Amino acid sequence: MHWLAKFIYFRLLGWKIVGNTNFSKDTIKKAVFIAVPHTSWHDFYIGILLRKVTRVKTNFVGKKELFIWPFGYYFRAVGGKSLDRTSGQNKVEAIAKLFDGEEEFRLTLAPEGTRKKVEEWKTGFYYIAKAANVPIIMFTLDFKNKQNKVSEPFYITDNKEADFKFMKAFYKGVEGKVKAYS
Repeated sequence: MHWLAKFIYFRLLGWKIVGNTNFSKDTIKKAVFIAVPHTSWHDFYIGILLRKVTRVKTNFVGKKELFIWPFGYYFRAVGGKSLDRTSGQNKVEAIAKLFDGEEEFRLTLAPEGTRKKVEEWKTGFYYIAKAANVPIIMFTLDFKNKQNKVSEPFYITDNKEADFKFMKAFYKGVEGKVKAYS
């Protein structure tokens, strides 16, 4: 599947990987990956292709209803973990605990929390990384330049405002499939 993913990603779609191309399954075993901008369902297959091309297994969480027949097997096979979204639960803690039970766990999230344009990111990914004591790795879904730019691992500090300013600067000028950012 690696050769097929490379063919589709590089040749058919014309995408490229820039930035930290040295991240691998051997160097960073646990991290929170954040994908920005998340503006379209197309982001999912670009992400799946990216992980096949780089051979880095990543995970995602989804509502538990997605993990039943007929799609449950597929979502688990591509790294999905079900999450009970019943109200009254601390979802940040529940997700951070997923890191404890795994030797390798690289959680991919979209800070916007939706495919619509938002002014502010949700903060759950930040607190998940903090609670799990793992770095954040940023990557772009830049459809304008057809590239996934990948950051070095970013270890959050105790200055949330400065951390968000740093992370948002990484995405400056990136355009999603649906032009929601500039």
